[in-house]
Amino acid sequence: MADVSYKDLSLNGLWKNNPAIVQLLGLCPLLAVTGTVVNAVGLGLATTMVLITSNTAVSLIRNIVSDAVRLPAFVMIIAAAVTCIELLMQAFAYELYEILGIFLPLITTNCVILGRADGFAAKNSLAPSAYDGFIMGMGFAFVLVLLGALREVTGTGALFANMDLLFGPAAADWKVELFPNYQPFLLAILPPGAFIFTGLIIAMKNIIDDQIKKREAAMKTAPVKGAKRVRVTGTVS
Repeated sequence: MADVSYKDLSLNGLWKNNPAIVQLLGLCPLLAVTGTVVNAVGLGLATTMVLITSNTAVSLIRNIVSDAVRLPAFVMIIAAAVTCIELLMQAFAYELYEILGIFLPLITTNCVILGRADGFAAKNSLAPSAYDGFIMGMGFAFVLVLLGALREVTGTGALFANMDLLFGPAAADWKVELFPNYQPFLLAILPPGAFIFTGLIIAMKNIIDDQIKKREAAMKTAPVKGAKRVRVTGTVS
């Protein structure tokens, strides 16, 4: 393919083509496990690592695997990467592994991962493919963490609770009580709250995109400031 622009890849993964709030892919884990920031960070890191690993492996074998077994081969690569992530989480963050439950192995069927493997990594060299996996994972993880933070703050009045589940005993004191004596708001933590906040995030992005388009249009139509030279021909009496 033509040379890949890393700037375009970054802009697409983080904003213009964000897998969660633009493509609306991977909504099952997005809505199910973002009740707290620690859950969102754990799943976001796991998804990012699988994206990087699968994109890298698919790029390496893109000229070897025939079209007949291309998709099954991609699924096997993704499943192997997910298994490795599960084993690592069992070893180093078992309690969080138990909380995330079925949504960790379900990363295998995440449309974001298979879509990037087939749509990008299978057509590009190693470095751009690995970077695409990283930036798409970061875009997905960013939305996960933002949604988790909004739901945790609204639901409990605190932030960064139970971060020791992922980062060890050193993170036990990371919890921040933003609103002392806060009355818990159960709706924010339950699945309906996930739908509500996801809709608000998408709406906010659309508003920002509209403002950017209006500003760009205004800049294109704005008159150029400064004096202009006018050439006059003929006789002036």
